[in-house]
Amino acid sequence: MGGTLLEKVERHTRLAGHNRVAMLLFRLGDEQLFGINVFKVREVLRRPPLERMPGVHELLAGSCDYRGQTIPVIDLAAALGYAPLRDVDSAHLMVTEFSRSMQGFLVADLQRMVQCEGETLVAPSSALGFGARVNAVTRVDGALLAVVDVEHVLASIDARPAELSMQMRRVAGARSLAPRRVMVVDDSVIARRRLVSLFKQMNIECVVAKDGREALDRLLELAVADPAEGVKLVVSDIEMPRLDGYALTRAIREAPSLRQLKIVLHSSLSGMFNEAMVKEVKADRFVAKFQPDVLAQVVLELLPESALTPAPAPAD
Repeated sequence: MGGTLLEKVERHTRLAGHNRVAMLLFRLGDEQLFGINVFKVREVLRRPPLERMPGVHELLAGSCDYRGQTIPVIDLAAALGYAPLRDVDSAHLMVTEFSRSMQGFLVADLQRMVQCEGETLVAPSSALGFGARVNAVTRVDGALLAVVDVEHVLASIDARPAELSMQMRRVAGARSLAPRRVMVVDDSVIARRRLVSLFKQMNIECVVAKDGREALDRLLELAVADPAEGVKLVVSDIEMPRLDGYALTRAIREAPSLRQLKIVLHSSLSGMFNEAMVKEVKADRFVAKFQPDVLAQVVLELLPESALTPAPAPAD
């Protein structure tokens, strides 16, 4: 399964940038289909022996050796409210890379890879009962597919806040930016909270959007309103329902009233692939999640300075 997956990833690469995404489908304990972006999956294996780690978070099933590296293993079934898989021999391990870290997720069984059109991915109704750990749904051959918000799962285990270093706070406080306002676009509630918190530490106000379509509509509205209400920079996730970050960037560059905006693509999808796509869609930068000081530095480099007196630096 692992070799087949890696062979298919290359073929699906060409989907990126056209508001389509390749999903790896799996189940967690019943007939409900779940999905994850295939670019986040390094390999799929049968559940290996797990070393138990006392005193850790309840969703951590243990750790395992993966190609000479010890990685944490998270029980994704337990995280989504299903019976734990840590002791189920038939379970599978999805080895993933998020935000420059590697971890494994236990799932009941793997299905197949599918291509999803971005506009068919929508935020789930609360009536579906998935909770905050599913951030999009669609239909695949008539069956409901729920896309897991892996960032939410990981944040529930490691809930450290997005803190800027004191040095970066001083640097940001000494800069006089015009305006001190950016747009944050992300379908993950956890990611949005982290970004808003980060920019608050920089005395920067945020306009928030939950997906690329909402962001584009809001940007077009702001472009014809009072210029003082506008934004000069967009920090956008890549994976999002309706309109992804690549398609949003293309749309901004094609709109005469928006094409001068600075765009930072900010994603847990890391690697050279993203660097190439950033150039293709004409975004200004790519920053892998979540590096507060790195993102802050990029924002300071891209936002214009004003001739006004610099804002006071935050107190220690």
